[in-house]
Amino acid sequence: MKIGFIGLGIMGSRMAANLQKQGYSLVLFNRTRAKAEPLLGPCGTFSDSPAKVADQVDLLFTMLAHPDAVEQAALRANGFLNHLRPNTLWVDCSSVNPSFSKRMAALAAARQIRFVDAPVTGSAPVAAEGKLVFWVGAESDDLETIRPLLLCMGNKIVHAGGHGTGTSMKMVINLLLGTGMAAFAEAMALGESLGISRGMLFDLVLGMPTVAPFLASKREKIESGNYETEFPLRWLQKDMHLASVSAYESGVAMPLGNAAKELYRLAMREGYASQDFSAIYDYLTAIHQKPPASAEAQLHQAS
Repeated sequence: MKIGFIGLGIMGSRMAANLQKQGYSLVLFNRTRAKAEPLLGPCGTFSDSPAKVADQVDLLFTMLAHPDAVEQAALRANGFLNHLRPNTLWVDCSSVNPSFSKRMAALAAARQIRFVDAPVTGSAPVAAEGKLVFWVGAESDDLETIRPLLLCMGNKIVHAGGHGTGTSMKMVINLLLGTGMAAFAEAMALGESLGISRGMLFDLVLGMPTVAPFLASKREKIESGNYETEFPLRWLQKDMHLASVSAYESGVAMPLGNAAKELYRLAMREGYASQDFSAIYDYLTAIHQKPPASAEAQLHQAS
């Protein structure tokens, strides 16, 4: 089986590397070739376009940043969808909205291509360790075909249902991730403003039933102020926006999620976009540490 892999960013590069470690040879494409260089060699060849990847493979993985990137790779100039042979499997691991996945599934089916949406949960270190969780929307037979490959990159596979259900679960998970991180940061900022030390707050609240377990893994980043990227803040904000789009399409109100989404957008404007999403803590505490504007300044701003 010849395997293609398109999208070699923070997550995709690690996923592709784990496939290679298990002996699979890959045909690779990334807009920036330099990101593919570490994967080139006996188990990795580079193609100049998504179309050229498609001409060579029986199964294709895509791991791209957002729906526009997937659509461009699939459908625009030198896109892969018109070059995949009938009965080829396309596995999209990108974080996109469910309605987009369903549209891609329909476009693939019109070309006799088998589609699977299989977004993942896990940060860069988790991807490197091959411990991702895959949320899969697919026909059962297609999932069984790709299961050994997914288990090279992850240690848990959840078959959520048909097309679009994998991405639906991803929306739910990342909405909880974003709102949980923001709520924790806000509560900690309150605690510090009331005179409780950051260290004591961490010691007391982590592990409590009211605090999401993943927050314990962010303690070192917050205490050191080193927000080296595991999951970029801008991509979490993007996922929360896609959750908002999905809520609108479904007629669901999402007041808390929309407020948190806009909080992350404000943080992006202040330079936090490329940092780990836990940097929302730094953004919120920085707001609280700013001295209040003088009465004269407030009058000037109002005029």
